[in-house]
Amino acid sequence: MQAQQQISRRTVARIEDRIHLGPDAQVDDKSLMFSPQAPALTDPFLVLVEDLFSQPGFEWHPHRGLETVTLVLDGVLEHGDSIGNSGTLTAGDIQWMTAGRGIIHRELAFRNERAHILQLWVNLPADTKMVDSRYQDLLATGRPAIDHDGAHIDLISGATGGLTGPALTHWPISGSVITVEPGRSLDHVLPGQDRAFFTVLAGAVSIAGRTVTAGQTAWSDPLPDADLSVIGLRTDDGDAPSKVLTFSGPPIRQPVAMGGPMVMNTRAEIEQAFRDFHTGGFGAVPRQARLQYR
Repeated sequence: MQAQQQISRRTVARIEDRIHLGPDAQVDDKSLMFSPQAPALTDPFLVLVEDLFSQPGFEWHPHRGLETVTLVLDGVLEHGDSIGNSGTLTAGDIQWMTAGRGIIHRELAFRNERAHILQLWVNLPADTKMVDSRYQDLLATGRPAIDHDGAHIDLISGATGGLTGPALTHWPISGSVITVEPGRSLDHVLPGQDRAFFTVLAGAVSIAGRTVTAGQTAWSDPLPDADLSVIGLRTDDGDAPSKVLTFSGPPIRQPVAMGGPMVMNTRAEIEQAFRDFHTGGFGAVPRQARLQYR
């Protein structure tokens, strides 16, 4: 007889406020939804950045040892990379890029007009940091969704409610965008051993009984003895729905060494990554022209 899975109810360990950094040489405005300063507390996630830019944006630059997940909030994002991908993404679309052994890419505002994005850095364990690079478009129109009693779950990765998100992952990451209508509630199910975060994009949500407002991120730590877990989301009465970006995954529990766009396990590996890039180990910097106006 098959043993029943244990389902436990989650709590919120802490709530972080957005850190507003303002404009810099690349962007018109930047904020950290959560920072990379304490990777053991956010493992397997490294940082979540909000960028709004027109020009110059992010011209050709390398990555190694991580995956980047970019959600377009508004405007049009133009992208290209050294393995031959290029195109545009609009509001609601997502790109999931596995840097792996090394990739060179760029992220620009199409026509230098406007792009507003959130980018999540997902760590990779040591034995997959040097996998082949990979790029995935996860268009809003092609992702499965679940509608249940005033809640809409837009699946990015992982499985819930009998559906599976389209993203292929090298570490078991679950992700979705959840929209909850005013005065409704949802028990969100996720693996018990995952660490989860919930970033409120619009409105306010009570998460496990704690109020989280737009720009804040709530964290829920792993429950090692639970197979499955649930966390309650509830909205008060109001005029507009609330929207939450959530991701979860089991901690990797390995040393993290970060050097700009490279994420490895040791400083020596970071130094090697930069040597490889500068000596052509990531391939040549693409000479791809900007996408033409249509």
